[in-house]
Amino acid sequence: MAKTPHAETETSDARSRLVSAALRLFAEKGYEGASTREICEAAGVNISAIRYYFGDKAGLYRAAFTEPMGESPCGANIAEYADLPLPEVLHRFFGEFLEPLKKGEELGLVMKLHFREMIEPTGAWQQEIDAEIKPQHDGLVALLQTHLGLDRADDDLHRLAFAITGMAVHFYVGQDVIATVSAPLLNTPAAVDTLAERLAGYAVSMVAGEAARRAQGGEHAA
Repeated sequence: MAKTPHAETETSDARSRLVSAALRLFAEKGYEGASTREICEAAGVNISAIRYYFGDKAGLYRAAFTEPMGESPCGANIAEYADLPLPEVLHRFFGEFLEPLKKGEELGLVMKLHFREMIEPTGAWQQEIDAEIKPQHDGLVALLQTHLGLDRADDDLHRLAFAITGMAVHFYVGQDVIATVSAPLLNTPAAVDTLAERLAGYAVSMVAGEAARRAQGGEHAA
């Protein structure tokens, strides 16, 4: 029998409630500390729902760890528009990278869970490095290598790529500090869009500075 739209909506809602409850409880208590029973109680679903939607507790944890950040990895689509002018590429890159900052309180829980994962590793962080962070970095390095006309990616090119993404990462890990020092920088979707535009401009200047340094015969690592 085909599912009715109402049944599909209920299924989607139940799964979403499970992910939201798991995110909050895993962030507060960690993987071992948060029980599947209390997660299901918080989500208002039967304990069997975890197996149905995620297979097991580990599957639910992976969903809570990754899904709230959005369907696409932050800044992972750089190869799709790499042939555009550098300022536009970087603007799109930062726009994608910073989009999750518009999620507000939910993002705070995501970052709390990510910090906890670094202290109490389950393997989820390494999976994210392999599946998202490294491909994103490699894409940016390839873009910079092409723009700077280099035969290969040396250590200084990797330094530049990390410095560019590091500007955006700071606004994730430093949310509490930024909210205290200058709350308007992140408190609206429009503010996040402006931030993406500004960081793109800063990054263009960084790339120009690296190009000038190399043109003047500046030392760089092999």
